[in-house]
Amino acid sequence: MLRAAWELAIETLSQMEQRGLGERLALTKTAKQLKIRDARVVGLAHRLVFETVRRRNFIDFLLNLTLAPRSLTGFKPKSWAFLRLYTYETKMVNDNFEKAVNIARMGRSILGWRELREAEETLGEILSLEPSEVLKGLSDEERVALSTYHPTWFVKYCFRLFGRKEALRFLENAVETSPAYIRVNTLKASEETVLESIEKEGVVIEKTQQLKYTYQVVKTQKPLMRTRSFYDGFFFVQDKASCLAVEVADPKAGMTVLDVCAAPGAKTTHLAQLMENKGNIYSIDYSKRRMKVWKRETKRMGAKIAFPILADVCRSLPTKISADLVILDPPCTSTGVFNKVPSAKWRLLKRSILGMAKIQWEMLNQCAEHVKDGGFLVYSTCSITLEENEMLVERFLKWHPEFTLTKTLPRIGVSGLRGQIKCQRLYSHIHGCNGFFIAKLLREA
Repeated sequence: MLRAAWELAIETLSQMEQRGLGERLALTKTAKQLKIRDARVVGLAHRLVFETVRRRNFIDFLLNLTLAPRSLTGFKPKSWAFLRLYTYETKMVNDNFEKAVNIARMGRSILGWRELREAEETLGEILSLEPSEVLKGLSDEERVALSTYHPTWFVKYCFRLFGRKEALRFLENAVETSPAYIRVNTLKASEETVLESIEKEGVVIEKTQQLKYTYQVVKTQKPLMRTRSFYDGFFFVQDKASCLAVEVADPKAGMTVLDVCAAPGAKTTHLAQLMENKGNIYSIDYSKRRMKVWKRETKRMGAKIAFPILADVCRSLPTKISADLVILDPPCTSTGVFNKVPSAKWRLLKRSILGMAKIQWEMLNQCAEHVKDGGFLVYSTCSITLEENEMLVERFLKWHPEFTLTKTLPRIGVSGLRGQIKCQRLYSHIHGCNGFFIAKLLREA
Protein backbone atom coordinates (compact mmCIF):
# COMPACT_ATOMS: atom_id res chain seq x y z
CA MET A 1 0.00 0.00 0.00
CA LEU A 2 2.79 2.42 0.95
CA ARG A 3 4.64 1.93 -2.33
CA ALA A 4 1.46 2.42 -4.37
CA ALA A 5 0.67 5.64 -2.46
CA TRP A 6 4.17 7.02 -3.09
CA GLU A 7 3.98 6.10 -6.77
CA LEU A 8 0.64 7.92 -7.02
CA ALA A 9 1.99 10.94 -5.12
CA ILE A 10 5.12 11.18 -7.28
CA GLU A 11 3.12 10.99 -10.50
CA THR A 12 0.56 13.53 -9.20
CA LEU A 13 3.22 16.10 -8.27
CA SER A 14 4.89 15.54 -11.63
CA GLN A 15 1.60 16.17 -13.46
CA MET A 16 1.00 19.32 -11.43
CA GLU A 17 4.42 20.66 -12.39
CA GLN A 18 4.18 19.77 -16.07
CA ARG A 19 0.53 20.58 -16.76
CA GLY A 20 -0.26 23.26 -14.18
CA LEU A 21 -3.09 21.23 -12.62
CA GLY A 22 -4.49 21.74 -9.13
CA GLU A 23 -3.82 19.04 -6.55
CA ARG A 24 -7.34 17.55 -6.50
CA LEU A 25 -7.73 17.32 -10.27
CA ALA A 26 -4.18 15.99 -10.72
CA LEU A 27 -4.69 13.33 -8.04
CA THR A 28 -8.03 12.22 -9.52
CA LYS A 29 -6.65 12.01 -13.05
CA THR A 30 -3.48 10.20 -11.95
CA ALA A 31 -5.35 7.65 -9.82
CA LYS A 32 -7.56 6.90 -12.81
CA GLN A 33 -4.54 6.65 -15.13
CA LEU A 34 -2.72 4.25 -12.76
CA LYS A 35 -5.99 2.34 -12.12
CA ILE A 36 -5.75 2.80 -8.36
CA ARG A 37 -9.11 2.29 -6.66
CA ASP A 38 -8.04 1.49 -3.09
CA ALA A 39 -9.36 4.37 -0.95
CA ARG A 40 -6.54 3.88 1.59
CA VAL A 41 -3.88 4.31 -1.09
CA VAL A 42 -5.56 7.41 -2.50
CA GLY A 43 -6.02 8.81 1.02
CA LEU A 44 -2.33 8.42 1.88
CA ALA A 45 -1.26 9.89 -1.46
CA HIS A 46 -3.69 12.78 -0.86
CA ARG A 47 -1.95 13.59 2.46
CA LEU A 48 1.53 13.34 0.93
CA VAL A 49 0.64 15.59 -2.00
CA PHE A 50 -1.30 18.23 -0.06
CA GLU A 51 1.19 18.55 2.80
CA THR A 52 4.16 18.66 0.45
CA VAL A 53 2.55 21.29 -1.80
CA ARG A 54 1.53 23.29 1.29
CA ARG A 55 5.22 23.59 2.31
CA ARG A 56 6.67 23.84 -1.17
CA ASN A 57 8.68 27.04 -0.73
CA PHE A 58 10.49 25.83 2.39
CA ILE A 59 11.08 22.38 0.91
CA ASP A 60 12.57 23.89 -2.26
CA PHE A 61 14.65 26.28 -0.14
CA LEU A 62 16.20 23.33 1.75
CA LEU A 63 16.75 21.32 -1.41
CA ASN A 64 18.39 24.17 -3.30
CA LEU A 65 20.74 24.73 -0.35
CA THR A 66 22.01 21.17 -0.61
CA LEU A 67 22.05 21.12 -4.41
CA ALA A 68 24.00 24.38 -4.88
CA PRO A 69 25.42 25.37 -7.33
CA ARG A 70 22.80 23.24 -9.10
CA SER A 71 19.05 23.62 -8.49
CA LEU A 72 15.89 21.52 -8.59
CA THR A 73 15.10 22.69 -12.10
CA GLY A 74 17.99 20.55 -13.35
CA PHE A 75 16.13 17.36 -12.46
CA LYS A 76 13.40 15.50 -14.31
CA PRO A 77 9.85 16.10 -12.98
CA LYS A 78 9.54 12.71 -11.23
CA SER A 79 12.91 13.04 -9.50
CA TRP A 80 11.95 16.57 -8.50
CA ALA A 81 8.65 15.26 -7.09
CA PHE A 82 10.38 12.48 -5.15
CA LEU A 83 12.93 14.88 -3.62
CA ARG A 84 10.12 17.14 -2.41
CA LEU A 85 8.19 14.24 -0.88
CA TYR A 86 11.36 12.85 0.72
CA THR A 87 12.21 16.23 2.27
CA TYR A 88 8.69 16.64 3.64
CA GLU A 89 8.65 13.16 5.22
CA THR A 90 12.17 13.24 6.67
CA LYS A 91 12.39 16.88 7.84
CA MET A 92 8.81 17.85 8.65
CA VAL A 93 7.20 14.60 9.79
CA ASN A 94 9.84 12.37 11.32
CA ASP A 95 13.62 12.95 11.23
CA ASN A 96 14.51 9.25 11.41
CA PHE A 97 17.52 7.74 9.65
CA GLU A 98 16.03 4.27 9.19
CA LYS A 99 12.84 5.74 7.75
CA ALA A 100 14.89 7.90 5.35
CA VAL A 101 16.80 4.83 4.14
CA ASN A 102 13.55 2.94 3.50
CA ILE A 103 12.08 5.89 1.57
CA ALA A 104 15.25 6.12 -0.54
CA ARG A 105 15.00 2.41 -1.38
CA MET A 106 11.36 2.83 -2.30
CA GLY A 107 12.25 5.79 -4.53
CA ARG A 108 14.79 3.66 -6.39
CA SER A 109 12.25 0.86 -6.89
CA ILE A 110 9.66 3.31 -8.29
CA LEU A 111 11.91 5.53 -10.43
CA GLY A 112 14.84 3.21 -11.12
CA TRP A 113 18.42 3.79 -9.95
CA ARG A 114 19.39 5.62 -13.17
CA GLU A 115 16.61 8.20 -12.69
CA LEU A 116 17.56 8.84 -9.08
CA ARG A 117 21.33 8.49 -9.35
CA GLU A 118 22.07 12.23 -9.52
CA ALA A 119 19.96 12.88 -6.42
CA GLU A 120 21.55 10.20 -4.19
CA GLU A 121 24.03 12.54 -2.48
CA THR A 122 21.29 15.06 -1.78
CA LEU A 123 19.26 12.53 0.23
CA GLY A 124 21.97 12.24 2.86
CA GLU A 125 22.71 15.97 2.97
CA ILE A 126 19.04 16.80 3.54
CA LEU A 127 19.08 14.72 6.74
CA SER A 128 21.96 16.79 8.16
CA LEU A 129 20.15 20.12 7.76
CA GLU A 130 18.60 21.83 10.77
CA PRO A 131 15.59 23.82 9.46
CA SER A 132 15.67 26.45 12.22
CA GLU A 133 19.36 27.15 11.59
CA VAL A 134 19.04 27.78 7.85
CA LEU A 135 16.58 30.63 8.46
CA LYS A 136 19.13 32.73 10.33
CA GLY A 137 20.34 35.80 8.49
CA LEU A 138 17.21 36.22 6.42
CA SER A 139 14.97 39.29 6.56
CA ASP A 140 11.89 39.15 8.78
CA GLU A 141 9.49 38.81 5.84
CA GLU A 142 11.57 36.06 4.21
CA ARG A 143 11.86 34.13 7.48
CA VAL A 144 8.11 34.36 8.13
CA ALA A 145 7.37 33.37 4.51
CA LEU A 146 9.44 30.19 4.81
CA SER A 147 8.34 29.25 8.32
CA THR A 148 4.61 29.74 7.56
CA TYR A 149 4.87 28.44 3.97
CA HIS A 150 3.70 31.50 2.02
CA PRO A 151 5.10 33.63 -0.81
CA THR A 152 7.13 36.56 0.53
CA TRP A 153 4.97 39.10 -1.33
CA PHE A 154 1.87 37.73 0.41
CA VAL A 155 3.50 37.96 3.85
CA LYS A 156 4.31 41.64 3.17
CA TYR A 157 0.73 42.19 2.01
CA CYS A 158 -0.69 40.65 5.21
CA PHE A 159 1.67 42.68 7.40
CA ARG A 160 0.32 45.87 5.83
CA LEU A 161 -3.30 44.71 5.98
CA PHE A 162 -3.47 43.31 9.52
CA GLY A 163 -0.30 44.43 11.29
CA ARG A 164 2.49 41.96 12.07
CA LYS A 165 0.95 40.34 15.18
CA GLU A 166 -2.45 39.53 13.67
CA ALA A 167 -0.89 38.64 10.31
CA LEU A 168 1.27 36.00 12.03
CA ARG A 169 -1.82 34.44 13.60
CA PHE A 170 -3.52 34.30 10.21
CA LEU A 171 -0.45 32.98 8.36
CA GLU A 172 0.48 30.36 10.96
CA ASN A 173 -3.05 28.98 10.98
CA ALA A 174 -2.96 28.41 7.21
CA VAL A 175 -0.96 25.20 7.72
CA GLU A 176 -3.90 23.76 9.65
CA THR A 177 -6.86 22.16 7.93
CA SER A 178 -10.13 23.93 8.70
CA PRO A 179 -13.03 21.85 10.05
CA ALA A 180 -15.37 20.22 7.54
CA TYR A 181 -19.01 21.31 7.43
CA ILE A 182 -22.15 19.91 5.89
CA ARG A 183 -25.54 21.43 5.14
CA VAL A 184 -28.39 19.01 5.76
CA ASN A 185 -30.98 18.99 3.00
CA THR A 186 -34.62 19.39 4.00
CA LEU A 187 -35.78 19.12 0.39
CA LYS A 188 -35.30 15.35 0.64
CA ALA A 189 -36.50 14.68 4.20
CA SER A 190 -37.07 16.38 7.54
CA GLU A 191 -34.00 17.62 9.40
CA GLU A 192 -34.58 14.99 12.10
CA THR A 193 -34.72 12.15 9.53
CA VAL A 194 -31.56 13.37 7.82
CA LEU A 195 -29.65 13.66 11.10
CA GLU A 196 -30.72 10.16 12.13
CA SER A 197 -29.56 8.74 8.78
CA ILE A 198 -26.19 10.50 9.01
CA GLU A 199 -25.54 9.41 12.58
CA LYS A 200 -26.35 5.77 11.76
CA GLU A 201 -23.42 5.82 9.34
CA GLY A 202 -20.97 6.78 12.06
CA VAL A 203 -20.75 10.49 11.21
CA VAL A 204 -20.65 12.64 14.34
CA ILE A 205 -21.76 16.23 13.72
CA GLU A 206 -22.36 19.33 15.80
CA LYS A 207 -24.79 22.18 15.06
CA THR A 208 -23.25 25.47 13.97
CA GLN A 209 -24.79 28.30 15.97
CA GLN A 210 -26.76 31.04 14.16
CA LEU A 211 -26.90 29.14 10.84
CA LYS A 212 -29.80 26.98 9.66
CA TYR A 213 -29.03 23.40 8.65
CA THR A 214 -25.24 23.83 8.99
CA TYR A 215 -23.24 21.30 11.02
CA GLN A 216 -19.55 20.81 11.76
CA VAL A 217 -18.21 17.31 11.18
CA VAL A 218 -16.59 16.13 14.42
CA LYS A 219 -15.77 12.57 13.36
CA THR A 220 -16.54 10.20 10.50
CA GLN A 221 -15.77 6.53 9.98
CA LYS A 222 -15.46 6.87 6.20
CA PRO A 223 -15.24 9.67 3.61
CA LEU A 224 -18.44 11.74 3.65
CA MET A 225 -18.99 11.33 -0.08
CA ARG A 226 -18.96 7.54 0.28
CA THR A 227 -21.90 7.47 2.66
CA ARG A 228 -25.40 6.41 1.67
CA SER A 229 -26.75 9.68 3.07
CA PHE A 230 -24.63 11.67 0.64
CA TYR A 231 -25.73 9.49 -2.27
CA ASP A 232 -29.38 10.03 -1.26
CA GLY A 233 -28.91 13.81 -1.29
CA PHE A 234 -29.37 14.20 2.45
CA PHE A 235 -26.49 16.67 2.75
CA PHE A 236 -24.05 18.85 0.82
CA VAL A 237 -20.41 19.24 1.87
CA GLN A 238 -20.30 23.04 2.16
CA ASP A 239 -18.12 25.37 4.20
CA LYS A 240 -19.68 27.47 6.95
CA ALA A 241 -18.71 30.71 5.19
CA SER A 242 -20.46 29.64 2.00
CA CYS A 243 -23.59 28.72 3.97
CA LEU A 244 -23.51 32.15 5.62
CA ALA A 245 -23.38 33.94 2.24
CA VAL A 246 -26.62 32.28 1.12
CA GLU A 247 -28.34 32.98 4.43
CA VAL A 248 -27.29 36.63 4.15
CA ALA A 249 -29.00 36.67 0.72
CA ASP A 250 -32.21 35.58 2.51
CA PRO A 251 -34.11 34.14 -0.48
CA LYS A 252 -37.87 33.76 -0.11
CA ALA A 253 -40.31 31.28 -1.67
CA GLY A 254 -41.61 32.56 -5.00
CA MET A 255 -38.65 34.84 -5.75
CA THR A 256 -36.81 35.12 -9.05
CA VAL A 257 -33.11 34.61 -8.34
CA LEU A 258 -29.97 34.85 -10.47
CA ASP A 259 -27.14 32.67 -9.17
CA VAL A 260 -24.04 33.88 -11.01
CA CYS A 261 -20.91 31.68 -11.14
CA ALA A 262 -23.19 28.93 -9.89
CA ALA A 263 -21.22 25.72 -10.46
CA PRO A 264 -20.71 23.28 -8.85
CA GLY A 265 -24.08 23.91 -7.17
CA ALA A 266 -23.62 24.62 -3.46
CA LYS A 267 -25.38 27.99 -3.66
CA THR A 268 -28.06 26.86 -6.10
CA THR A 269 -29.14 23.90 -3.99
CA HIS A 270 -29.00 26.01 -0.82
CA LEU A 271 -31.15 28.72 -2.41
CA ALA A 272 -33.69 26.12 -3.56
CA GLN A 273 -33.84 24.70 -0.04
CA LEU A 274 -34.47 28.06 1.62
CA MET A 275 -37.06 28.85 -1.08
CA GLU A 276 -38.79 25.50 -0.43
CA ASN A 277 -38.55 24.75 -4.16
CA LYS A 278 -40.93 27.61 -4.94
CA GLY A 279 -39.91 30.28 -7.44
CA ASN A 280 -37.19 30.33 -10.11
CA ILE A 281 -33.41 30.18 -9.91
CA TYR A 282 -31.38 30.89 -13.05
CA SER A 283 -27.89 29.50 -12.51
CA ILE A 284 -25.17 30.91 -14.74
CA ASP A 285 -21.62 29.64 -15.26
CA TYR A 286 -19.12 29.66 -18.14
CA SER A 287 -17.58 26.19 -17.58
CA LYS A 288 -19.16 23.20 -19.35
CA ARG A 289 -17.23 20.80 -17.10
CA ARG A 290 -18.37 22.50 -13.90
CA MET A 291 -21.95 22.77 -15.14
CA LYS A 292 -22.03 19.00 -15.62
CA VAL A 293 -21.26 18.74 -11.92
CA TRP A 294 -23.96 21.37 -11.22
CA LYS A 295 -26.56 19.25 -13.06
CA ARG A 296 -25.57 16.15 -11.10
CA GLU A 297 -25.65 17.97 -7.77
CA THR A 298 -28.97 19.76 -8.30
CA LYS A 299 -30.53 16.41 -9.24
CA ARG A 300 -28.99 14.66 -6.23
CA MET A 301 -30.22 17.37 -3.86
CA GLY A 302 -33.71 17.59 -5.37
CA ALA A 303 -33.52 21.25 -6.45
CA LYS A 304 -36.41 21.44 -8.93
CA ILE A 305 -36.61 25.20 -9.55
CA ALA A 306 -33.08 25.72 -10.94
CA PHE A 307 -32.35 26.28 -14.63
CA PRO A 308 -28.79 26.22 -16.04
CA ILE A 309 -27.43 28.92 -18.37
CA LEU A 310 -23.97 28.55 -19.93
CA ALA A 311 -22.51 32.04 -20.43
CA ASP A 312 -19.50 34.30 -19.84
CA VAL A 313 -20.74 36.87 -17.34
CA CYS A 314 -17.85 39.26 -18.09
CA ARG A 315 -19.45 39.96 -21.47
CA SER A 316 -23.17 39.95 -20.80
CA LEU A 317 -25.95 37.89 -19.31
CA PRO A 318 -28.01 36.16 -22.03
CA THR A 319 -31.27 37.09 -20.34
CA LYS A 320 -33.36 40.20 -19.72
CA ILE A 321 -34.65 38.91 -16.38
CA SER A 322 -35.06 41.41 -13.56
CA ALA A 323 -34.44 39.47 -10.36
CA ASP A 324 -35.51 39.93 -6.76
CA LEU A 325 -32.08 38.67 -5.80
CA VAL A 326 -28.75 38.32 -7.61
CA ILE A 327 -25.99 36.44 -5.86
CA LEU A 328 -22.45 36.67 -7.27
CA ASP A 329 -19.55 34.55 -6.00
CA PRO A 330 -16.98 35.28 -8.75
CA PRO A 331 -13.58 33.72 -9.45
CA CYS A 332 -11.03 35.15 -7.01
CA THR A 333 -7.44 34.76 -5.86
CA SER A 334 -8.56 32.22 -3.20
CA THR A 335 -6.32 33.87 -0.58
CA GLY A 336 -8.85 32.81 2.07
CA VAL A 337 -8.55 29.10 1.26
CA PHE A 338 -4.80 28.54 0.94
CA ASN A 339 -5.09 25.86 3.64
CA LYS A 340 -7.54 23.90 1.45
CA VAL A 341 -6.04 24.69 -1.97
CA PRO A 342 -2.31 25.06 -1.22
CA SER A 343 -1.24 25.07 -4.87
CA ALA A 344 -3.16 28.35 -5.36
CA LYS A 345 -0.61 30.36 -3.38
CA TRP A 346 2.27 29.27 -5.62
CA ARG A 347 0.41 30.19 -8.81
CA LEU A 348 -0.38 33.72 -7.66
CA LEU A 349 1.69 36.83 -8.15
CA LYS A 350 1.07 40.19 -6.52
CA ARG A 351 -0.30 41.54 -9.80
CA SER A 352 -2.79 38.65 -9.93
CA ILE A 353 -4.94 40.50 -7.39
CA LEU A 354 -5.55 43.46 -9.69
CA GLY A 355 -6.16 41.18 -12.66
CA MET A 356 -8.80 39.27 -10.73
CA ALA A 357 -10.39 42.47 -9.40
CA LYS A 358 -10.82 43.65 -13.00
CA ILE A 359 -12.79 40.49 -13.86
CA GLN A 360 -14.89 40.83 -10.70
CA TRP A 361 -15.66 44.47 -11.54
CA GLU A 362 -16.96 43.51 -14.98
CA MET A 363 -19.14 40.78 -13.49
CA LEU A 364 -20.49 43.05 -10.77
CA ASN A 365 -21.52 45.68 -13.31
CA GLN A 366 -23.29 43.08 -15.44
CA CYS A 367 -25.16 41.74 -12.41
CA ALA A 368 -26.30 45.21 -11.30
CA GLU A 369 -28.39 45.60 -14.46
CA HIS A 370 -30.54 42.62 -13.50
CA VAL A 371 -31.52 43.63 -9.96
CA LYS A 372 -35.06 45.01 -9.83
CA ASP A 373 -35.96 48.05 -7.71
CA GLY A 374 -36.14 46.96 -4.09
CA GLY A 375 -34.07 43.88 -4.93
CA PHE A 376 -30.71 42.77 -3.51
CA LEU A 377 -27.25 42.03 -4.89
CA VAL A 378 -25.07 39.81 -2.69
CA TYR A 379 -21.35 39.78 -3.48
CA SER A 380 -18.94 37.32 -1.86
CA THR A 381 -15.42 35.98 -2.34
CA CYS A 382 -13.11 33.51 -0.62
CA SER A 383 -10.37 36.15 -0.68
CA ILE A 384 -9.01 38.39 2.09
CA THR A 385 -7.59 41.12 -0.17
CA LEU A 386 -8.90 44.68 -0.12
CA GLU A 387 -8.76 45.03 -3.89
CA GLU A 388 -11.23 42.20 -4.48
CA ASN A 389 -13.56 43.20 -1.66
CA GLU A 390 -13.97 46.58 0.07
CA MET A 391 -12.20 48.60 -2.62
CA LEU A 392 -14.36 46.99 -5.30
CA VAL A 393 -17.54 47.72 -3.31
CA GLU A 394 -16.47 51.36 -2.81
CA ARG A 395 -15.94 51.78 -6.53
CA PHE A 396 -19.25 50.08 -7.30
CA LEU A 397 -21.20 52.39 -4.98
CA LYS A 398 -19.66 55.47 -6.66
CA TRP A 399 -20.67 54.23 -10.10
CA HIS A 400 -24.09 52.96 -8.97
CA PRO A 401 -25.61 55.48 -6.53
CA GLU A 402 -28.93 53.60 -6.75
CA PHE A 403 -27.36 50.89 -4.57
CA THR A 404 -26.63 51.12 -0.84
CA LEU A 405 -24.96 48.72 1.57
CA THR A 406 -27.27 46.92 3.96
CA LYS A 407 -26.54 44.74 6.99
CA THR A 408 -25.31 41.20 6.43
CA LEU A 409 -27.31 39.01 8.81
CA PRO A 410 -26.87 36.64 10.61
CA ARG A 411 -23.70 38.07 12.07
CA ILE A 412 -20.97 35.52 12.78
CA GLY A 413 -17.94 37.26 11.25
CA VAL A 414 -16.18 40.57 11.89
CA SER A 415 -16.89 43.90 10.21
CA GLY A 416 -15.46 44.73 6.81
CA LEU A 417 -12.43 47.02 6.54
CA ARG A 418 -12.28 50.65 5.34
CA GLY A 419 -15.35 51.55 7.40
CA GLN A 420 -17.65 49.02 5.73
CA ILE A 421 -19.13 47.81 9.01
CA LYS A 422 -22.25 46.37 7.35
CA CYS A 423 -20.11 43.86 5.43
CA GLN A 424 -18.63 40.74 6.98
CA ARG A 425 -15.23 39.11 6.91
CA LEU A 426 -14.41 35.61 8.16
CA TYR A 427 -10.95 34.20 8.85
CA SER A 428 -9.78 30.63 9.37
CA HIS A 429 -7.83 31.45 12.55
CA ILE A 430 -10.83 33.19 14.18
CA HIS A 431 -13.92 31.50 12.77
CA GLY A 432 -12.68 28.01 11.88
CA CYS A 433 -13.75 28.22 8.23
CA ASN A 434 -12.69 29.62 4.87
CA GLY A 435 -11.46 33.19 4.71
CA PHE A 436 -14.44 35.04 3.22
CA PHE A 437 -15.98 38.44 2.45
CA ILE A 438 -19.70 39.17 2.08
CA ALA A 439 -21.46 42.40 1.04
CA LYS A 440 -25.21 42.89 0.55
CA LEU A 441 -26.43 45.78 -1.59
CA LEU A 442 -29.99 47.08 -1.87
CA ARG A 443 -31.22 48.66 -5.10
CA GLU A 444 -33.47 51.43 -3.89
CA ALA A 445 -36.75 52.19 -5.69
